[in-house]
Amino acid sequence: MSAEKEQKTSRRLRKATARGILERSGLTCVALLLFYFAVPIRPSTGDWLIVVQVALTLLALGTILFGLKNQLLRQLDQPDAPLGGLIVGILGGLLLFALIDYAVAVYAPGQFVDLNTRVDALYFATATLLTVGFGDVSAHGQFARVLLCVQMFFNVAVLATTASMLSRQLADRAKSRHNR
Repeated sequence: MSAEKEQKTSRRLRKATARGILERSGLTCVALLLFYFAVPIRPSTGDWLIVVQVALTLLALGTILFGLKNQLLRQLDQPDAPLGGLIVGILGGLLLFALIDYAVAVYAPGQFVDLNTRVDALYFATATLLTVGFGDVSAHGQFARVLLCVQMFFNVAVLATTASMLSRQLADRAKSRHNR
């Protein structure tokens, strides 16, 4: 096989692999959104169920942090690795914090101002992640403020690391294309 045919085959394989990764990442993101809106949170739940939900939330947070750590290490070891897993991890963290914010608003009324629905919680978590902070939804209670401090540290760490890796990956790809 000639070198030109090998390059074409290699490009087609990379495109097919990238398409598959995008499809899997997209489907995972849709599944996470569906899960976010399906998780039952009711204000009249018993104490034992609240404890179970808190434990599951902590388990989910730990799983997301573990997955993000693995994706970040993968990006460091393999600069050409796709960013799909990292994007899914960021969305997972965003949705988890939105769900926690909503649960706090439901179970401890008065902790947040104007956080009444899951959409409000998702909007607030997104505004916090992107450091926009419009001020229409805010943390009023001490527990909500501590929770937001944790959320903001998570956001800064994830955003800074992701931005750094993305810029490095783009620079490496530009350099490799220039050297061809």
